[in-house]
Amino acid sequence: MEFMAIAANPGLAERVAALLPQTQCRRCGYDGCRPYADALAGGEAINRCPPGGDALVAALATLTDRPVAPLDPACGATGPLAVARIDEAWCIGCTLCIAACPVDAIVGAAKRMHAVLPALCTGCALCLPPCPVDCIDMIPAGRAWSPADADAARLRFAAREARTGGDGVRKRKDAAASPIVPPKADAIAAAFARARARRAAAGTRGRTP
Repeated sequence: MEFMAIAANPGLAERVAALLPQTQCRRCGYDGCRPYADALAGGEAINRCPPGGDALVAALATLTDRPVAPLDPACGATGPLAVARIDEAWCIGCTLCIAACPVDAIVGAAKRMHAVLPALCTGCALCLPPCPVDCIDMIPAGRAWSPADADAARLRFAAREARTGGDGVRKRKDAAASPIVPPKADAIAAAFARARARRAAAGTRGRTP
């Protein structure tokens, strides 16, 4: 039984996690790279990581002695690294993108404009859904995601989870599920109006998948 053989290997999840890109994007369907590594060690498919692409699938196939498979299209397509950029002129300081970022790549404070640190951004795009004024775009990073980037992102993710008492995943889900905070309702309504006016004047901005 292949599933039982893989699940019985306590070190496999660690070796899988070492291969994953650590973008924490959740496109695999899990709440981060380590949960996916644990699931993969227990028998989950090896082809659910678009950031890793075909090269990762091949490496995981070798590690787990499974056949290579094409990337699962349900998880999205692979592509060049993109990083988030906040249009600071339209940011209302709601902090929802900060709560959503799994690697502390966004800086700012309540009612103050926020900014993305591009060198730290993993391109996970988890900051996009909770933004109530659509002021975040994904833009080409102009570089490749490296093993050093993955190691640094893994450490930042672990530090954030430790700081939040392991509550970071829930807070990110809450931020995505509740993008409008009642105390800021008037400010957000006004920002929505400004955003709609800007879109009407400039046209809808495209996003990098």
